Amino acid sequence: MNRVYLKTFGCRTNIYDSQIMAQNLVDFELVESEEEADIVVVNSCTVTNSADSSARNYISGLQREGKKVVLAGCGAISKGESLFADGKIFGLFGHSEKGRINELLKRETRFFEMGDLESLDETIVEDFSSRTKAFIKIQEGCDFNCSYCIIPSVRGRARSQHEEKILSQVERLAANGYGEFVLTGTNIGSYGKDTGSSIAGLLKRMSLIRGVRRIRLGSLEPVQIDAAFMELLDEPWLEKHLHIALQHTSEEMLQIMRRRNALARDLALFEKISEKGFALGTDYIVGHPGESEARWQEGLANFRRFPVTHLHGFRYSRREGTHAATLKDSVNGAVAKARLQILEEIVAEKNLAFRRAHATGLEVLVEERKGDYQVGYDQYYNRVMITAPHDLQKAWVRIEAAEVRSDGNYATLSQ
Repeated sequence: MNRVYLKTFGCRTNIYDSQIMAQNLVDFELVESEEEADIVVVNSCTVTNSADSSARNYISGLQREGKKVVLAGCGAISKGESLFADGKIFGLFGHSEKGRINELLKRETRFFEMGDLESLDETIVEDFSSRTKAFIKIQEGCDFNCSYCIIPSVRGRARSQHEEKILSQVERLAANGYGEFVLTGTNIGSYGKDTGSSIAGLLKRMSLIRGVRRIRLGSLEPVQIDAAFMELLDEPWLEKHLHIALQHTSEEMLQIMRRRNALARDLALFEKISEKGFALGTDYIVGHPGESEARWQEGLANFRRFPVTHLHGFRYSRREGTHAATLKDSVNGAVAKARLQILEEIVAEKNLAFRRAHATGLEVLVEERKGDYQVGYDQYYNRVMITAPHDLQKAWVRIEAAEVRSDGNYATLSQ
């Protein structure tokens, strides 16, 4: 039996996609490292140039070791043709072909199976054996046209998984002992627009399933948070952390970036949700073409007003085929790096203040052991390092009072 290693780059959606592949590998042995493998399947990301480089460098290393390499994921759509033509990979398959992985890996000759960008996954994942929480992909694709983003061209238009199929998967995973569920997709706030459902309606039905203890959400767009969703903010099963993508806080930059959100509405939304006791994360891009010093300073002043506790900050990465790639007025890389550091420092201070105000009654799902600590995340998506005399892996732990330090929260359990 040939041995296969799945290497996953990128987002939660890719984590889920790798699990679909793993579940369909019936005639192969799945191994824990590339050293053990005969075949390495690279589930790649292409959101930035850095993501492409990481996958390409990894593939080059595998080639030197004589491994058979098969490329999947978003990078297969954007860069796969050239890698295949150059002989860097043995085979390639697109998103719609994940369920055929067992058949494809049996092939003795090179293959190129790009597939389409219209399908939805048929596999129902029943187990995430290496993880404490379950990932549920509720939709695929995106209808937004943000200037900088290549993802719609490699994931396709927005399309939703049917509610009953999602709920069936949640029921099976809850029966297998999972209590925390992470909803993921390309643009999850668009869920249900094509099926007559909604993210709020789905969440309500999920919460009624026996065993569902906490539901986490991937990134939402500000314009997708409606009155029905706001009514859920007091529910105990909803994680007290939301990630809402701003991308910028200069009104002019939002227009240049072809965003659908607006500054005043965004700020009002963040303040309203923050008043409910939520930690709030966001995405922010610095160095996008057109981000002059004046626009940066305007955005920075506005950003300081937002109650942001977690940040996914990025330096703009030029992607061929996007509108931003045609724009002038580029920003020096060193300038962009310095701007990102300023944002990170602001959010670090806000996160520390938030954790000091929310250091009691923490509900932690322990995920892993790191050195002397057992580590998990609380309901605010803050990391907690726990010292305990016994194994807490995959256990829910209540921390009555945590010690708040700059690098995280700490707690000691005596029993």
